Amino acid sequence: MTGAFQRAVKRNLARERRAEAIDTLAADGRVRDLAVLVRTRGLSGGLRRRAIDGLVRCGADEALEAIAADGSVPEALRRTADRR
Repeated sequence: MTGAFQRAVKRNLARERRAEAIDTLAADGRVRDLAVLVRTRGLSGGLRRRAIDGLVRCGADEALEAIAADGSVPEALRRTADRR
């Protein structure tokens, strides 16, 4: 796990810092880390959607398809992943 991933999941950081960490993961093409964030319970829906947006920026169609089909991911996030 990278420092950016750890910042994204750290609850005592401001939301803005966590969002910046997700953007860093996307800029670095860290598809696997972004997909894990989307599936992370306890992470706010807004941050999980930001991770989906990061996957879109990375062109991670396979990861987005897997998320859209994953029954453990909340329905709203699956729909978001499916629309991308």
